[in-house]
Amino acid sequence: MKKFIALLLAVCMLLTLCACGPKEQTTPDNNDNQEANNNDDFHITLKLSHVFAATEQLTIEMEQVAQRILEKTNGAVEIQTYGGSQLAVYKDNIQQVVDGANWIAAEDPSYLADYNIDYEALIAPMLYSSLEEYSYVCHSDLVQAMNQKLEEEHGIHVLALDFNLGFRSMQTNKVITTPADMKGMKIRVPNSSMYMNCLSAMGAIPTAMPFGETISAVQQSVVDGLEGNVNAYSTNGSAEVAKQMSFTNHLIGTCGAYINVDVWNSIPEEYRNIIAEEFAYGAQEITDFTNDSLADTMKMLEEEQGCHFNEVDVDAFREVMQVEYERMVAEDGVTEGFIGQLQDLVAEYNANK
Repeated sequence: MKKFIALLLAVCMLLTLCACGPKEQTTPDNNDNQEANNNDDFHITLKLSHVFAATEQLTIEMEQVAQRILEKTNGAVEIQTYGGSQLAVYKDNIQQVVDGANWIAAEDPSYLADYNIDYEALIAPMLYSSLEEYSYVCHSDLVQAMNQKLEEEHGIHVLALDFNLGFRSMQTNKVITTPADMKGMKIRVPNSSMYMNCLSAMGAIPTAMPFGETISAVQQSVVDGLEGNVNAYSTNGSAEVAKQMSFTNHLIGTCGAYINVDVWNSIPEEYRNIIAEEFAYGAQEITDFTNDSLADTMKMLEEEQGCHFNEVDVDAFREVMQVEYERMVAEDGVTEGFIGQLQDLVAEYNANK
């Protein structure tokens, strides 16, 4: 009996030693597999809101970006796009991001001016002559530092600033060649101080209203016209009521995309990389489309809508904008010298291209 008990104790000790033996070490491959498994369980739905109509290129581009992200993340990141002001737009759109919603706001950078006034100057009137100049500035160290500060102080992560839609020009029923021609004209603008100050400097009376009210407002002579880019002119109905586009090119028509930084950081890095790449690709894609389609779109508007186009005295418009640049610094608080830095970057791009 004693021999049996001794044998049993020996077996138990042997099993204990085996159980306490060295464990299999975790390799980088095992870590990668664990992360992949965690990513397989991840899913997020983001709402992307903007003001553009269903037929406008920005709407089409954002839908394509969302679809590519869905496919490349195997359904883990689903972006539901809402155009035409179905959800919050303009300042309310940005506020959703600040409040931490699962949200992407697509708005032009002037709507970031409530958080850093220098974004107003980023798209200052008459500052750029090509879409490429603006994109170059957006990717500069100067603007990237602005984006980082915006993220740190207000929780807004910038996905892109340069979904470029073309330069904004006057759409009326009158040929405009100098600022004097615009004196007293009521022009519809978005509810943005950037647009209102710009049109005031040009001599017009800016009238902020939702775009949904604009076509009837022109028809009923509540306003004398509006301003926008050529692509929008061909798709949003304004060509039916405003037959003359004068190429003031006073503001660059562009759109950015913004997401809350905490929401952004909650997404696995693998998927964040995909999202960043697709928004960058989408911005380049729409910029190329805007440039490549301009001549054909103008021809279509002339032949099918009876629209007309005219050039303006660019130097005359730039001259009146010098006062606006000074006002932006003195009254709005734009960093002194910032507009000059932007102008230097534009000159740098043209010197190197």
